[in-house]
Amino acid sequence: MRVTVCELPHEPKALGPAWAALCEHTWHQESELVLLPEFAMLEPVWEDERFDPDRWAAVEAVSEQWLLLLRELHAEYVVGTRPMSVGGRRYNQGYIWSAAGGVVPLRSKFFLPNEPDGWESTWFDRGDPEFPAFHAGELSFGLNVCTELWALETYAAYAAEEVQMILSPRATAAATTAKWMSVGVVAAVRTGAFSLSSNRVDRRGVYGGAGWIIAPDGQIIARTNAGMPFATMDVDLTAPAAARQRYPGYVLSSTRQPRDGT
Repeated sequence: MRVTVCELPHEPKALGPAWAALCEHTWHQESELVLLPEFAMLEPVWEDERFDPDRWAAVEAVSEQWLLLLRELHAEYVVGTRPMSVGGRRYNQGYIWSAAGGVVPLRSKFFLPNEPDGWESTWFDRGDPEFPAFHAGELSFGLNVCTELWALETYAAYAAEEVQMILSPRATAAATTAKWMSVGVVAAVRTGAFSLSSNRVDRRGVYGGAGWIIAPDGQIIARTNAGMPFATMDVDLTAPAAARQRYPGYVLSSTRQPRDGT
């Protein structure tokens, strides 16, 4: 499967040219799956410590307009997150878009930080505690949104369900890039799956870009940066099954205990 990760700004003056460039990239690269950053193209409302219902309504409306433009990517599938109100509750909801089916909800973000520049539990209600496998054609994938990459307990189940990718839309700072890259490697090696992430980016460094594609063995095979904000690779969907037969996959999946009890 041909996959694309990216880094995108949200400021209108920067977003217009960046979106046009991404659409041109995915068109020429014939991308099949495009992963967008967390809350892509939308203002980061969680930077405000106080909830504002008017801003929430506005960002929901803008999101609906952007979802109509996903077709411009010319991809079979697009995965990202969006603001969504359901039954009086507000969610950071994962979605998958396809030309055939439009926007289909996935799971909503469960682990929500609450600190300066990230007052997420002020703006969102907790979503789904379950981390199931989703499907896009022949692809089986898990969705861990940003902070949820640190939910290491989800990785054993993904390995058991034999997912082929962990998709992680992010909104993380430039200063913490190395830390996030490290957990992306852990996600790949522990699950035996490809780890893909796209991130927001801005001039302040509050959002630091650095999208990635990491192979099941933990090798970083693609990474975005300011000079190359989009990265596209062909990934072999049979590779995860083979990786789980190698160390450490086969050890962690085995329930047989050593004879000496060590």
